[in-house]
Amino acid sequence: QVQLVESGGGLVQAGGSLRLSCAPSGRTAGTYGMAWFRQAPGKEREFVVAIARSGGNRVHADSVKGRFTISRDNAKNTVYLQMNSLKPEDTAVYYCAADRAWREVPDTRQGAYDYWGQGTQVTVSS
Repeated sequence: QVQLVESGGGLVQAGGSLRLSCAPSGRTAGTYGMAWFRQAPGKEREFVVAIARSGGNRVHADSVKGRFTISRDNAKNTVYLQMNSLKPEDTAVYYCAADRAWREVPDTRQGAYDYWGQGTQVTVSS
C-alpha cells in the first residue's frame, strides 16, 4: 500500500508564500501522476493542480493560475506545491494524490486518483 506523506502547511499572512511537499512511500514519485486537491471548511474538496508522470504537462485550477506551481524532483522522490500570493480564500486542508495510470494530460477528477495523503492545513490570515 502506498502512503503519501505531506508536509509544509501552516499559517501565513495574505500575500505570503508556502511550499508543500509530498513523498510517496514504497515507490518513486515518478511512477505516478500527482495532484493537489483542497477542502475548505464547509465546502467540497476541489482540484488545485496536477502534473503528469512524465513531468511535462501540468493542469491548474483557474483560481490558482499564476500563483501556484507544481513540480517534481524524482531524485528526492518528492512533489512540491509552491504557493505564492496567498489569499484568505486559499485557506483549506490540502491533499496530495497519486494516479497510477499513464496520462499525457493529468486528470482533474478525484476519482482518477488511487492514493491520498492525510492532508495538511494551510491557513491564510487577512
